[in-house]
Amino acid sequence: MKKWLCVLCALLFLLAGCSQPQGGEGDSHGGDSSSQEESSPEENGRWEFDLPENHDMDPQRLQLLHEALADSSVYAMVTAKDGVIVDEFYQTGYDETSVFPLHSCSKSFTGALVGIAIQEGLLGGVDDLLSEYLPQVRELGDQGKGQITLRHLLTHTSGLEWYEWGGGASNWIEFQSSPNWVEYILERNLVAQPGKQFNYSTGNTHLLAAVLQQATGMNMLDYAKQVLFDPLGIESVQWGTDPQGIVDGGNGISMTARDAARFGQLYLEGGLWNGEQIIPQWWLEESTTAQNNGAGDGTGSYGYQWWIRSFGEGRYDTYYAFGAWGQYIFVVPELDLVTVIASHYPENSYAPRPYFTDYILAACRG
Repeated sequence: MKKWLCVLCALLFLLAGCSQPQGGEGDSHGGDSSSQEESSPEENGRWEFDLPENHDMDPQRLQLLHEALADSSVYAMVTAKDGVIVDEFYQTGYDETSVFPLHSCSKSFTGALVGIAIQEGLLGGVDDLLSEYLPQVRELGDQGKGQITLRHLLTHTSGLEWYEWGGGASNWIEFQSSPNWVEYILERNLVAQPGKQFNYSTGNTHLLAAVLQQATGMNMLDYAKQVLFDPLGIESVQWGTDPQGIVDGGNGISMTARDAARFGQLYLEGGLWNGEQIIPQWWLEESTTAQNNGAGDGTGSYGYQWWIRSFGEGRYDTYYAFGAWGQYIFVVPELDLVTVIASHYPENSYAPRPYFTDYILAACRG
């Protein structure tokens, strides 16, 4: 009997040792060769990790970054170079499983889905009229609104009156609290000829979400899982909706920082993942090419739901998704680099940007 008790105790001890959790909340670390995955992110949706010095990045500069981030309002910051994560930081209470709201970074995801739907033949092209998919536009009896195309929505040149950019008067709360978001957007006054004037508007992107739902015959999140998130192995995504159940395409997405980095990596790889062309390369190129000068400030030019400008004293051409309160997905093709920032700066959405320019880019050698 004593012999069997000894064997049972030994087995319980071994099982307890195998079930210990790996890592913990508030873990703040750079790339660690001891944490490398056995397969690449393209193969199973999981990231590989490596030391930054193996990818021409200065680890001392990254250590300074972590010291600077310790007292910041940055929740998470993840950098991938050459397809592997080389640096990762989480504020106390957060880790790689934490889901963060990315706010207007949502627009870049919606833009990607428009390109995929065009490639699949569900949408005709960027010069399709909005009224082809939302017939209520015709019912407005406004000839100018009848000229709005998908291109105008993609580039924020619809001409619809909207106040969101620049910190002045805003109709944001009125929009978000309206009983029918699509109706609210379409009933805004037309204050410029479509295609003539940039005016940043989450309303424009929400109309794209409504178009996608109409064209695909399914909720946009379900469509996104089918054609984008599932192929990438992204499982953390959450996406809010308006009162009619239309996905909040311009603002409502949330996910882990690692999954956001995977989306940036997909763009860096030309839309190709595990041998499959997820996003058409032609769409990716058009989306990340300046279609207009944007808001005319330091934010940059604008493509199809992506911001475009150079950083690092003009050395590195970059395109990026940008969300309120300091959410970023930076893609730097020349450096084979993706950086994600999730943060909380309600007074200044640009506040965390120097962590990217002054530390990540500065750490890149050569």
